[in-house]
Formats: sequence, structure tokens, C-alpha cells
Amino acid sequence: MAAKKSYPFEQSLEKLEKLVERMEEGDLSLEDSLKTFEEGIKLTRECQQALAKAEQKVKLLIEENGELAEVDFDDLDE
Repeated sequence: MAAKKSYPFEQSLEKLEKLVERMEEGDLSLEDSLKTFEEGIKLTRECQQALAKAEQKVKLLIEENGELAEVDFDDLDE
């Protein structure tokens, strides 16, 4: 079994956009469409995980009165 291939966030997002474009063109066979869709789902999950990790880092790094404090993103808009 092949090792899981992981890309940096920006590269994953770019690859996902290209997959969507290919599928929207409608020129893929059913088999190729399914493979492309499966790859897109994997890339989407990787991007979601990367964003979740970034959100956790931001929450940890926000300082309030010199001390680290967790602040939800929703609270930052106020």
C-alpha cells in the first residue's frame, strides 16, 4: 500500500481547485470522475485539518494582558 501523500495547505488547495475544474469540464469517464472525486475528498479533509490546526494555534497565541488567553474567532468580530 502506498504511503499517504500530503501537501502544504496552499498546494493542496490549488490541486483541489484544478480537480474541480477538470470535473466541471465534464470530459472525464465515470471511472476517472470517481477517482478525481475521491482525491478531492482526501484533499478537502487535509485542508480542513490544516485549518483546524491553524485555528488552534491562533487560539493559543492570542495574548490578553500579557497572558495567553483562548479567544474564539466569533469573539474577535465584536
